[in-house]
Amino acid sequence: MSATLLWLRQDLRLADHPALQAAIARGAPVIPVFIWAPDEEAPWAPGAASRWWLHHSLTALQRDLEARGSRLVIRAVGAGGTAGAAGGGSTLEVLRALLRETGATAVHWSRRYEPAVVARDRIIKDTLRAEGIEARSFNAALLVEPWDVQNLSGKPFQVFTPYWRRVSADLDPGKPTPAPRSIAAPAKWPKTLALDALDLLPKIAWDGGFAEAWQPGEAGAAANLDSFLEGPVKGYGDRRNFPAERGTSRLSPHLHFGELSPRQVWHAAPEWRTSQFMAEIGWREFAHHLLWHFPQTTDAPLRSDFLRFPWRTDAAHLHAWQRGLTGVPMVDAGMRELWHTGWMHNRVRMVVGSFLVKNLRLHWLEGARWFWDTLVDADLASNTLGWQWCAGCGADAAPYFRVFNPESQAEKFDPEGGYRRRWVPEAMPPSTVGPATIAAPGGARDRYPAPIVDLKASRVAALEAFASLRK
Repeated sequence: MSATLLWLRQDLRLADHPALQAAIARGAPVIPVFIWAPDEEAPWAPGAASRWWLHHSLTALQRDLEARGSRLVIRAVGAGGTAGAAGGGSTLEVLRALLRETGATAVHWSRRYEPAVVARDRIIKDTLRAEGIEARSFNAALLVEPWDVQNLSGKPFQVFTPYWRRVSADLDPGKPTPAPRSIAAPAKWPKTLALDALDLLPKIAWDGGFAEAWQPGEAGAAANLDSFLEGPVKGYGDRRNFPAERGTSRLSPHLHFGELSPRQVWHAAPEWRTSQFMAEIGWREFAHHLLWHFPQTTDAPLRSDFLRFPWRTDAAHLHAWQRGLTGVPMVDAGMRELWHTGWMHNRVRMVVGSFLVKNLRLHWLEGARWFWDTLVDADLASNTLGWQWCAGCGADAAPYFRVFNPESQAEKFDPEGGYRRRWVPEAMPPSTVGPATIAAPGGARDRYPAPIVDLKASRVAALEAFASLRK
């Protein structure tokens, strides 16, 4: 039987990989392929932090494939040279070129759920099938497909609790499959680009903190899951809101890039299936449910009345928020953690999000775009849900007029000041206890700014703006 192209995207693992298993089951050589085509994902092409992670995840995948007698073929849409050597005008053209070069008669891939990708993939599947190619897609990213869950009215859910109650009541995902020991290789490999040719890494070395904080790849994902289950999960319900501690799983980038499947998490933690931790996996499922059914929400509010919300425009305030120089320590700590590590604690995400859209009253898309570029776990479904929830214009955003007070949040969830002291040392009393501090971006202790907005007055203004929607 002729070869199968395994088109890899956000499924960068070998274990529990349905598309790979189906390709192997055909009894023919398998040719793993990664196609870099960011323009086809516009306006939400991968940001800088995502590209950093992708480079290192692909590096790890290359090693894992080579250990099993295989390789990763890399192509790029619009790359220089001929389509056969490097790229083509579209992913479809690149796949067609590879089919001609290799004589393959099948293309397998894992499904994605972003609107632009869904539209692109549908065209690819229909076109290849019309040309006599076996084109198959598989679920590798979710416990349940978005279209398989409906409320009692036969409509998509818009509130998490009944959604997760319905999904988790009879959820029984199959056991994850192990990684294959070997993968049959073709007699002749097609040409490939070097990974460096994709130019994913930054030209200015701002990524040192990323390397300290993360190990991209399937092995890193497994190690992170094991570390979490050995300790932090036991206090998850009580300690997950304290950003100075390792109380959360930090699995989000591994799940986004498919280095780990939710099915693997489900079966690795059977005693925690009814816990708050697994409910967080449920929120990820819910985010994809919403994105699939309401694809317009990547750029427009789910609640249409928010189209007339009186957002402000203030470039100076936006820049201060982005750089962690708002003069509000809990907010600045989160934004500096994000810049240094490519990640931010979830409790702090809510605090900085509320501050941007309610205290500063800047559009939630400003926050969504900044997170998209700076988060290593930038996921369109989760990013959209999170920012619309903060703004009050999306699903399950009740009460939508909630305004987080960053000072009371700090008192409650960072009572010893360890988190703020690490990231905004110039704003905090010195201490001999706690982790090493991170220097401010160009600021000394005596130069920490005064708050750029009055928290009480801006809260009142936000509530007045919300009240205007009811008129």
